[in-house]
Amino acid sequence: MTQARKTLIVIAGPTAVGKTALSIAVAQQYHTAVISADSRQCYQEMSIGTAKPTPEELAAVPHYFINSHSIHEEVNAGMYEQLALSYCAEIFAQQDVAVVCGGTGLYIKALCEGIDEMPSVDRSIEKAIQAEFETKGLEWLQQSMLEKDPAFYAQAEQQNHSRLIRALAFIESTGTSILHYRSNTVKQRPFNILKIALDLPREVLYDRINRRVDMMMEQGLMNEIETLYPYRHLKNLQTVGYQEFYEQGTWPLPAEALTAAAEKVKQHSRNYAKRQLTWFRKDKGYSWFAPDETPQVLDYIRQSL
Repeated sequence: MTQARKTLIVIAGPTAVGKTALSIAVAQQYHTAVISADSRQCYQEMSIGTAKPTPEELAAVPHYFINSHSIHEEVNAGMYEQLALSYCAEIFAQQDVAVVCGGTGLYIKALCEGIDEMPSVDRSIEKAIQAEFETKGLEWLQQSMLEKDPAFYAQAEQQNHSRLIRALAFIESTGTSILHYRSNTVKQRPFNILKIALDLPREVLYDRINRRVDMMMEQGLMNEIETLYPYRHLKNLQTVGYQEFYEQGTWPLPAEALTAAAEKVKQHSRNYAKRQLTWFRKDKGYSWFAPDETPQVLDYIRQSL
């Protein structure tokens, strides 16, 4: 079969919806591998807080971009595009189908459509903004972004401090909005792309998110948090599931602070799921299913190939 007739099956959706189980079922059906599209599960040191697939799930089919990097390394969408394309080439050399699974919409977009090349950001400026954010908080960051680049701020994920820091550092480094470099030119890929997304009724999804956080705590999330405490200043640890604990201001955390942090993780995870759904619903190329509709998904794939 020629490369042009190879197919990449995308399985996307919000956090905790059930993407991993479906991706493994699809990969097993087609005797292929799964490429993760999760911007945090690639880090070796972050496991419980990122809800990585279990060792049993990882053993069920080959996985790429899981435990592939250290928290001390920078990984971004541009790097992911090149890495994921190389993974696809490796899989397609042996199989006709590859599966990509995750909730990081920008990474999936980079793989499927490409991402624009941009000037580099002055790291000293980015570090200075990061330090000021840690002192003054999200409200200061949002106001600074609104003043410096109101067009970007109007369409940004305004609770996503990492994106705001990067965009603010970009305009301060280059004098130009990051929007100027978003051409939205879609790169043609040498394979077909089939997009599937999962969703649940909002109250069911939110309950799953809350129960997942409780399960993380039972699995030893605090041990992981404590082990990574010396590296809490790293950008890769300033993310949902970790920053809520490090922001409490005292260490080790008293019981009331621990409870408060866990509740914030639930809240921020629910907020993130809402943003993910907004992102994926903007792409009309997705076909939507419930996570328990595996037979229907397999039928849809079979008819589409």
